[in-house]
Amino acid sequence: MLENLNKYHVLLASKSPRRRELLKELRIPFNPISIGNIDESYPDTIPAEDVPQYLADRKADAYLPIIKDNEMIITADTLVIKDNHIFGKPHSSEEAYDMLMELSGDTHHVVSGVCILTKDRRTSFTSTTEVRFAKISHEDAKYYIENFRPFDKAGAYGIQEWIGFIAVEWIKGSFYNVMGLPIHRLYQELKTF
Repeated sequence: MLENLNKYHVLLASKSPRRRELLKELRIPFNPISIGNIDESYPDTIPAEDVPQYLADRKADAYLPIIKDNEMIITADTLVIKDNHIFGKPHSSEEAYDMLMELSGDTHHVVSGVCILTKDRRTSFTSTTEVRFAKISHEDAKYYIENFRPFDKAGAYGIQEWIGFIAVEWIKGSFYNVMGLPIHRLYQELKTF
């Protein structure tokens, strides 16, 4: 569909299987890549809502020295934010449980930063989705943690998984953003290259 991208070898700089799945649905040929060991720290002075864009740009900066003339690199970062507190990926079952209980019965925001980089152009944007969780029982949280994979997901949940079916009351914004890639906005931006 996006014939303007035929001049590029599109590279998705992400290990996320969900991002790969979403980009594949756009019918754009691409290859996943990862140089690894990119520093994902950020200054404490950055507002929480700006951190995903900061990290997406930081990831793009890591690829800048090695990008070729015919390559396009897409980087992204997604975080869950509630009351100015950032929920990244949990490191343990206990941390995943605590995150789910903190999100339970309340509203939070999922923010994705995306950067599209070529040798001579760079475009960055942010997408925000508001998500309302129903009250989650302790048993439901434990069941999800034991039977699914919350450890590679910001906020310890995947909206497209069981917990999303039972806990998400409503969203305002892009569903796919909550999965990790605001695919509609990405498509609009790619059309301009």
